[in-house]
This record gives sequence, C-alpha cells and structure tokens, in this order.
Amino acid sequence: MPEISPARRSAAARRAAALLASAALALPLLAGTAAPAAAATGPTAVVSMGDSYISGEAGRWKGNSDTASGSRDGTDRAWTGSGYDPARVYGSTYANGCDRSDSAEVRSATGITQTQINLACSGATTANVFRAASGGQSFKGEAPQADQLAAVAAQNTVKLITLSVGGNDLGFADVISTCVQDYEIWWSYCHDDQQAAVNARMDAAMAGVGKAVDEVRAVMSAAGYSASSYRIVLQSYPSPIPRSSENRYPESGWSRTNTGGCPFWDLDANWARDTLVPQISDRLAAVAAAKGVQFLDLRDLLQGREVCSTATRLATPTVAPSATTSEWARFLDMGTTTQGTLQESFHPNHYAQLALGRCLTLLDAKTTGNWSCRNTPGQDAAGMYLTAR
Repeated sequence: MPEISPARRSAAARRAAALLASAALALPLLAGTAAPAAAATGPTAVVSMGDSYISGEAGRWKGNSDTASGSRDGTDRAWTGSGYDPARVYGSTYANGCDRSDSAEVRSATGITQTQINLACSGATTANVFRAASGGQSFKGEAPQADQLAAVAAQNTVKLITLSVGGNDLGFADVISTCVQDYEIWWSYCHDDQQAAVNARMDAAMAGVGKAVDEVRAVMSAAGYSASSYRIVLQSYPSPIPRSSENRYPESGWSRTNTGGCPFWDLDANWARDTLVPQISDRLAAVAAAKGVQFLDLRDLLQGREVCSTATRLATPTVAPSATTSEWARFLDMGTTTQGTLQESFHPNHYAQLALGRCLTLLDAKTTGNWSCRNTPGQDAAGMYLTAR
C-alpha cells in the first residue's frame, strides 16, 4: 500500500472526528423521546370534573313539593304527562348513576366556549379523577376522569377546567346520614362526633384534591398544552341547609321531617352551615393557592335558598315553583316525601344549577384572582354576582 503522509493522516483524523461528533449530536434526536403532541385545534371547550355537586345531581327538580303524584306541582322535570323518565334530565348517565343533568353548571354557562363537556360523576372521589397510571380508579363503569380528559383534550381546544371534588373523600354522605338518624331515631347531636370524623379525614382528602389538580395538569401537558393556554378552577361546596334562625319549621315536632325534608337539630344545622362548610371551603382555598389555580368559593351560593329556609316556600297545587320563591336545593327524598332517588337529596337543584352556570360565566371573564359567588335575594340566576375573596 502507498504510504500516507503524516499531514494527510492528520487531516483524515480531523474529518473522522468531526463526523463522529456530528453523529453523536444527531443520535439523541433520532433515538430520544418524541416531542409532546401539539395541542388540539378542535372547538374551544370548558370541561367539568369531579363529583355530584358539579355533575348536576338533583337537576331533575325545580324546587320542592310534598305532592307525591303527577308533576309534583310542577317541580319534577322528569314528568312525561303519564309517568317519569329521569333520562329526560340526566340522559344516558341516569343508567349508571353519574347523573349529569342537562342544566349542570357547565351546561348552563353561556357564551364562554363552543363546547361544554361534563366528565363529573355523582359519588366520585379524588381517586376517580386520577389517571389509571397514577393509581386512578374506574367508577360506575367509566374510566378515571383524567383519562377521559386526555381524549377530550386531543379533540377539542380546552380553555377552562372546573373541578369540584373532595366531599366524598370527607364522607359527606355519612355525615348527613348520621345527622339525620340522630334527629329522627337517636335524639342526639351529631356535630361533635362528625366534626372529629371530618378532621380525621381532612388531610388525606386535601392531599387527594391536590393530586387531582396535578393529574389534570399532567394530562394537559402530555396533550401539548402550555400552562398558560388553559385555566383550572377549583370549587368549594354550598350549604344545602340553613342556620337554625333561618329555618321556617320549629325544631320540635315532625314538620322538619314530614313537611320540609330537613331533619336536623338546631345545633347540628348551625355547625354544618357555619363551621363545617366554611372549614372545607378554607381548606380547598389553601389547596388552590398551593397549586396555583383559581378558586371559586360557593359557601354562600344558597344563602336564603336552602331547604326549609324562611325566605323560600314549597310548591303547592295552587302555588307553582319559581326560581325567585322556591328552594334551590333538593330536600331529603325519603319517607313520606319519597319522589325521586335518595342520592339527589341535599344537592343544588335545577334553579341552583342555572345559578352555578351564571357563576361560571362571570368567572370566565375573571382571568385571575379568587372569587366568591352569591345570589341576590328575590332574583333568579340573573342576580348572581362575584365578589373578590
């Protein structure tokens, strides 16, 4: 072989080194992970996630009535004229009990996005929101809500996500059941032992809420959304029952049970309205602050519109239900007042859901800050307004 001069060998070595360096730089691009998917370009969307207080549970009802037949004095939106069809209100989700009503908050909001999507399910806990890959659990035959959100985010341009969750982690249903039994059966108070039970669950519940927010963010990031391209709003819960001083039925006797559907002792009612609901709202607000999301405080949403409130009345055969005079929460649907399902009890009804939709519409214009949503006495959903929290 002909001898190669040292100069030529040096030049060849430099070229080989340069090629190797170029290859080394290129390999990560070829072998590395793919870039995040681009955000969808479909219609703009607002999405609701979480539990019954946002799914639309009790949207079947326009106020309350003790008339058990027919249209229940016009309060039952499921009345067909000859029978009852709850699917008229809850659609196909009545079959599995998620009860996403046609007037749920996300459906009642107006003018904010092109599409409104409700993923919330009555009875859901924070674990039903997490992705399956992060320990999330299917619920009522449906995939975890964060996994459902992934499909929604790919097909729509999600601008706003509203989340209401944590109440079932705290055992809301157990608290209500215990307080009702203590009034009707045991003649004892519930607020002392139930406060202890809530306290014992609180930290874990709030940790779950925080993780739910993280899971939503993870889904959106994986779908190619930047953090500034959408908003998350965490909501609190309203009190469905009034303070004792604002209850139109006396504490003694059976009118709170058989007529009003609000069987709670005065001290327990005061505890629920002025201690439990504010405690939960404040803890949820702290989670929102820690996670950098907006907070919507709903503790006073139903003030003066609660079950048995002195400012409201039952519908009767001669007094039709009205958003200005009827209750905005479902009464206890059992015993002599059984009409629909027990799980609808003490949830915001059709009138309240229209009000919640108005709150969401107003909040959409508030791109920053934390807000409380309240009603105006004597007005319907149009009278809802926000105050800075």
